[in-house]
Amino acid sequence: MTRNTRNLLRLISVVIVLALVLMEFEVIPDIFNYEFWVLLVAYALLLFTLRK
Repeated sequence: MTRNTRNLLRLISVVIVLALVLMEFEVIPDIFNYEFWVLLVAYALLLFTLRK
């Protein structure tokens, strides 16, 4: 996996988590119905990019 791919996946996971936080504070409307599972996917993406 190249460095650019790793950085892109990390950025995607951070954006997902920020969207979930903004949904929790009701800044943006609910986008995802299953917040827990989406957060779990974002965390798994981050862990996958941290592996060497």
